[in-house]
Amino acid sequence: MTREQKGPPGEELGYQSYLLRLWREKGGASIQWRASLQDPHSSERVGFAHLDELVAFLREQFGLSPPAEDLAKDERAPETGSPSTEGGSE
Repeated sequence: MTREQKGPPGEELGYQSYLLRLWREKGGASIQWRASLQDPHSSERVGFAHLDELVAFLREQFGLSPPAEDLAKDERAPETGSPSTEGGSE
């Protein structure tokens, strides 16, 4: 799906519209949410097996970075070879 453009060429209107469909599917003992987005102008539809995929798709479409908490997780490296600051000295 592409972003909707109206107005002069190269100038975006500043909004995007989709038809969002959400439903639950039972798979064994668990229930999963599924989603699809449909472009109302082209009727193009994109399906998502998980809601996280839907959010990732929207972030990509609008050039948004991942949530700050995800960045913090990625930037945290395990400390190796450094002395612990807890517990004091013996």
